[in-house]
Amino acid sequence: MIKRFFILSSLCMVLGVSAQQSHTVVKGDNPYNIARKYGITVDELLKLNPKFKEGKLAIGDVLTVKSDKSSVKSPASTIAKAAVVEKAKPTSQTGKIILQPKQTIYGITKQYRISETDLRKLNPELDSHMKIGDEITLPFDSIKKYGGDQQPVVASKPTEKPVDVIATNNASDEESYTIQSKDNYYRITKQFGISQQELYTLNPGLEEKGLKPGEVIKVKKSNTTAVVSEPVNTKAKIDSGNEKSSTNSSNTNTVLADEYVTYTVQQGDTVFSIVNKYGISIDELIALNPDLSHGLKTGMVLKIKKLDPAYIKKSGDALSVVLMLPFGYSTNETQYRTMAIDFLTGAKLAIERNARTGQKLDIKIVDSGNEASFRNSLTQINPNNTDLIIGPFFKSNVIDVLDFTKTQKIPIVAPFANSPELYNYSNLVIIETNDQTYADKIVDEVKAVYSDQKIYIVADGKKDNANYIKAGLEKAVKNPNVMIVGSPAEIKADQNMMTGQSAPVIAILASDNDGTGEAFSNKIIALSKEVQGVKAFSMYYVPSFEKKVDELSQVNLVYLMDRKINTDGSFEKEILAAYKSKYCKTPSRYAIIGFDVVNDMLTRENKKGEIFKQMNKIQTQLATKFEFVKSKANGAYVNTGYRVIRLVP
Repeated sequence: MIKRFFILSSLCMVLGVSAQQSHTVVKGDNPYNIARKYGITVDELLKLNPKFKEGKLAIGDVLTVKSDKSSVKSPASTIAKAAVVEKAKPTSQTGKIILQPKQTIYGITKQYRISETDLRKLNPELDSHMKIGDEITLPFDSIKKYGGDQQPVVASKPTEKPVDVIATNNASDEESYTIQSKDNYYRITKQFGISQQELYTLNPGLEEKGLKPGEVIKVKKSNTTAVVSEPVNTKAKIDSGNEKSSTNSSNTNTVLADEYVTYTVQQGDTVFSIVNKYGISIDELIALNPDLSHGLKTGMVLKIKKLDPAYIKKSGDALSVVLMLPFGYSTNETQYRTMAIDFLTGAKLAIERNARTGQKLDIKIVDSGNEASFRNSLTQINPNNTDLIIGPFFKSNVIDVLDFTKTQKIPIVAPFANSPELYNYSNLVIIETNDQTYADKIVDEVKAVYSDQKIYIVADGKKDNANYIKAGLEKAVKNPNVMIVGSPAEIKADQNMMTGQSAPVIAILASDNDGTGEAFSNKIIALSKEVQGVKAFSMYYVPSFEKKVDELSQVNLVYLMDRKINTDGSFEKEILAAYKSKYCKTPSRYAIIGFDVVNDMLTRENKKGEIFKQMNKIQTQLATKFEFVKSKANGAYVNTGYRVIRLVP
């Protein structure tokens, strides 16, 4: 018996090998179109050819592929095929579903138990017909069995003819059609109400040679294809339970954007670097992004995977919000008390403002103490009935509260902590925009005006930002001549080697010191009087920029600004007046931050506490711009907002 088993195993192995064939790479080939040609997935292709696991193919390379048309068939494969044929009879009738929000190629194949190869055979123009409301052709029985809410409401009676009878249609049921230049399989099958498989049966060889304008093909006169319409749901089904009409295109776009982690393709990216970065398969990536079949392009926005389900409010009508502020009363420490009190004054103004609009709020203020005593403050929080936590201030405390609430996934807002260590937490919102974001913008601004000028970067002892900008410029511009200096006094006009005359330079301020900013302004103004064409940039706002607007406009100063109030704005005037009326003073820096953070978070909330559904909105509060992006797949939301101020003559 054992011998028989080994003989049978060996036979299966031999037959399995014989059922494979090779493919020689030609111009235009890539893993995706080769896999499609042989009816396998990209992952299967790469597993068969491990030495090409990076997907780098050269013309002439020979790949092992599976063959669906092998002349040698094992008994097992014959039995399997017979079973498939027997099962295919009731599904020879096709139907249609109407594409709904969140449905993707990958999701359809999983739901309806159909391979992507078969799905594409039924829908040859699938990639260009994946918009909400488009019709997707599927086996009729699959729709009935797995469609759930997508059951047919209008359908013709399925034909009971076996598949092989279709080829013997009477000539009276057929007519000729001349292929037009704009025709494709989808257009023809829809026009004549037939499936693509029926079109192939009527026109042997058409699948291999394709549609050619001017050629005459056979089509059916009558429409025997069942048309399946979906009932119009009053509420689109969304994992988080949010109610949005499927007919509202703007809401649909929001849903699609919110439901998936997205990634913008950078220069130098490859499909393999992206799938390795996010830990997904190539087929999953292609299923979510059909346009990848035309190649990866810089700037493409790719869907990566579904986000974790968004947080949904625990219970009750009121939104339960906890503010964790370092007053230090329990430990008798006053180091951060003034900052905490100021933050609270701005926060209370925002809370009252939102309550007046009808938002039901249950606010609890917790003294987070210092870093050593912080864990004691956690005992004051009931994670099972908390919908939002704003604070604490310090990175180590933020990690503690994230760990404390990790089961509930409560949204946590960090007003000041911004560190790569925090980027792995999907329920964290980081308010502070980091210096790297500002520095990247300065590099882009300089690149736009650069024309071989010498570049000075003023570091003022803080060389991290200066070094980062220098490295960025050396990659971004040709033949850069960049010098980091410790003082604005070291900035000098360049000398033209041919004429000996002074030449303009580019000056960048990478320091937020007001004194250095004042000196920078004075030096740039003096240089602009010496030579025309000097350009100036600053990562930060300093008061002297407003005092010397006219002079600095001559050097087209560009600076980035945040936490600075536009006192001419109507919203800003309203909030400043309300603050002064309540506290009899103008708001301090931390009072402004307190108002901006709390007001921004509360205005993103809804009655269900689904704050993460609203994170794609860009909002500017009293002095802060909020523009959140995901730090990584299923990672924290990080604020990348800032305002760009350009002075012009």
